[in-house]
Order: sequence, then structure tokens, then C-alpha cells
Amino acid sequence: MAAAIRNELRFILNDRDVVLTSVAPDMTLLDWLRLSRNLRGTKEGCAEGDCGACTVLVGKRVGDELVYEGVNACIRFMGSLDCCHVVTVEHLAPNEGRLHPVQQAMVDFHGSQCGFCTPGFIMSLYGLWMKSPTPSDFEIEKALQGNLCRCTGYEAIIRSARAISSYGRVAEDPLAKERASIVARLAALDDGARVEIGEGGQRFVVPASVDDLGAVLEAEPKATVVAGSTDVGLWVTKMMRNISPTVFIGGVKELRSMRDEDGVVTIGAGVTYSEAFDFLSRRIPALGALIARIGGEQVRNMGTIGGNIANGSPIGDMPPALIALGSTLTLRKGTARRTIPLEEFFIAYGKQDRQPGEFVESVQVPVPAEGIRYAVHKISKRREEDITATLGAFHLELAGDGTVAAIRIAYGGMAATSKRASAVEAALTGKPWTESTVEAAIPAYEQDFTPLTDMRATAEYRMLAAKNLLRRFYLETSGAEAPVLVSRYAAA
Repeated sequence: MAAAIRNELRFILNDRDVVLTSVAPDMTLLDWLRLSRNLRGTKEGCAEGDCGACTVLVGKRVGDELVYEGVNACIRFMGSLDCCHVVTVEHLAPNEGRLHPVQQAMVDFHGSQCGFCTPGFIMSLYGLWMKSPTPSDFEIEKALQGNLCRCTGYEAIIRSARAISSYGRVAEDPLAKERASIVARLAALDDGARVEIGEGGQRFVVPASVDDLGAVLEAEPKATVVAGSTDVGLWVTKMMRNISPTVFIGGVKELRSMRDEDGVVTIGAGVTYSEAFDFLSRRIPALGALIARIGGEQVRNMGTIGGNIANGSPIGDMPPALIALGSTLTLRKGTARRTIPLEEFFIAYGKQDRQPGEFVESVQVPVPAEGIRYAVHKISKRREEDITATLGAFHLELAGDGTVAAIRIAYGGMAATSKRASAVEAALTGKPWTESTVEAAIPAYEQDFTPLTDMRATAEYRMLAAKNLLRRFYLETSGAEAPVLVSRYAAA
């Protein structure tokens, strides 16, 4: 049965219901707040989701709960906000002349100098405070990975974060007191209908369900599919590309599921990094550690694993890590599905095995069996919130006699797509897992890869780093000492 159609976008902004019948598919939340609502506390610093000056909170219903997350308003499109609660820094207005606890802590501990980035820091700390009223230094640093300050050096901001609860209690905060009311209001806005706004070259659709998404893309096979917009947002803000007609899938509930059956984790294409973190960390700790280094908190709250696969970027972090695990991908067109090995999805630069009207529905990830050695290592200029120069993922099965029974090695940033190191794998398979075997296999990298030089790394550096990651993996799996740089990011 066809979904009912609604020609208006509905959400709550701070304390007011908003209904829009006319909004462009490429209108960002940042521009709408500043230009249409005169809410100018939200700043534009980079327009690419990198600096956090535009941070706002977006609340969404997850079952019977209401979850607030910091997001980058500069690359968050209006069409993704149906049935959400948007909270800006203005909502923390003084109550009876008193600043909000987050604001007062920033004042007293001198967390602001020029002030441009301050609203974004306040909103990130606000989101953290609601989840963890007495956060550890690690939690504070993680929450602020996506916020850049060019004045204070961060120490004053971290002191502010430690002190927030001395100025007030989370239970007394308006977002806590009004939570049940907001949940009821959002539920009333959600009528289960498909949203269609605009026409011609300025049109977007918010499907009502995964079945409705299949029908929409069959009718609009050339539409731009937007999940978290952490990539597509830059198509608009940096490349000025036309993305209409646009299909926003972030609200499709069926795409946000995760399950673990018979040793295989199935992740819906709409699951964000933040949603997947705990789930994957418990089952495949190396993936949790990797997720903690993807973007900042705002990017992880928006970006999806399915989107990272679907866009086919050669420096996408998740594909090589999942390829090394032997993952498969389920694609859907209308009601028809097909499942392929994930590595076969990537054909060439900018080209994936996806037919017109077909979309990524889920990825199936085998959990490493007992005794399997698995690791992922990312190389980037900054440790946090940076794009990969190269990333290596390793999956090793040793036979009882210590020889390599099977090995899968995959890299990002070394070719036009995420790619297996097939020649290196062949050079290792059946051989003793020893330093001499590894060194003898190193020249095979020249057969597998011809990396490029760009702003992130030279070709020579990438090749050397890729080879050294195999050496590191050997040291980590042979009992020899090697630095472990990601363990503190694993979930407890």
C-alpha cells in the first residue's frame, strides 16, 4: 500500500513547533537559523563540519526515549529534521537573570576569549553534561574532538566542563523537565507519512519506511540519497553542486537496526557511528577504536556506516576494515535484494556496483572467531578529527604449526578504491608467521599499489606507512612489544 503523503516539514525549534511548506533541498540548518529565524549564536566557521562553531543539539525519539546529540548545523540539511527537536544556544537564555550552568562555568573558568567558537563549545558541553553530569577528562576530550578553538588552548574549557555540575543539576534543566512533553509533541508530529516538498529542480522527499524508500528511488533513480550528509553537505557548501531531487533517509527506522545472529553482525545502512560504537566495541573492539577516530563527535552523530560505504571514497575509513573481515553488502531495488562481497562493490574511482534506483540496505560483518588476529590502524596528520592518509586492516588465521592458514589485508588511501593487498596475501599464505616471512612479502606491495601524492601524504610516505603497518601487525601478533595507540578508545 502506498504511503500517505504530507507536503510539510514538521519539527520543534527550541520551544516552538515549526511547519514549513517551502524549503530548498540544499538549505542547511545553519543558514535557516541565521537567515530565517535570526538565531545568530550558531556560527559558520568552516562550512564543512570541521570546527564545531555551528554546533546545535538535535533530539530524536529512539523507542520511548528522547536522545539529544550535537550536530554540525553547517552541513545538516533541513529535510533531515522532520519530527526532531532542534536546540540552539539561545535556548539556554538566562533564567531570572542567571546564566545556564554550562555558561556560568565557562565564564568563571575563563573558557572564552574571542568568543566566536564559544556557542559551539557550550552546546557540545551541554550535550555531554546531560549524558554524564560528572564526566571524566577522557569523556570531555572525546566530546570536544569536533570543536576547534584558536585562543584558549582548551585547558580552561576542560576546567569549565569539570565544574558544570557545581552550578546546577541535570534534573533541573529545562530539557530534562520538558522531556516527556517534547516526546509527546514529537509523537504528535509523526503521522507516518512520506514528506514531499517542492517541485522541479527544487524538490526533496523523506520516505515513510524502507519499502517506501524503494518505491521512491524506483520512481526517481537519479535522486541524491542523503543519510548523514557529512559528505553530501560539502558537495553543497564547497562544490556548489545541485543535489535535487534529494531523498533524506536518516529517519527510516528500518535502516537504523543492528543485530547479532550466528556470529554475524548486521548493520542497517542508516546506523550512525555513535549508535554503532558500543555495539561494535563489545563484539569487534578494533572497530570501536576506529570509530572513535572518525571525525569529531558531531560527525559521528550524523555520519552513517552505510553512507561511508555507498559514497565509495578511496579514503573512507570503514570499507577496508570491513573488507578485511570478509563482510558482505545487501543492496535493494524496489522489493528485490541482492547480496555481494563488500570488496566487489567498489569498481573504480567514483564507480560502485549499484544500479539506478538501487540503495545500500545493510552490511553483514562476521565477528572474528576465537584465535583470529584482527587489527585496524589509521594514519592521519592529526590523531583526532582528521581524514585518513592511509589505513590498513589485517585479519590473520594461523594454523596449529604457526603457518599462515589465511590472511586478508585491505587498505584505504592506497588506490582508487578500498583494496585488498592480494599479492602480499599470497606471499604470506602457507608460510611461517615470522619476521623473515613478513620481510620477504614486503616487496609485493609494489605489485598491489601505486599510491598518489596529495595534500595528505606523498606517494612514498603512503607506501612506506602501508609496509610498516604490516610490520606493526606482525609485532602485535607475535608477542613482541609494539606501541598500542588505540586501546583507550575501546569501550569498557
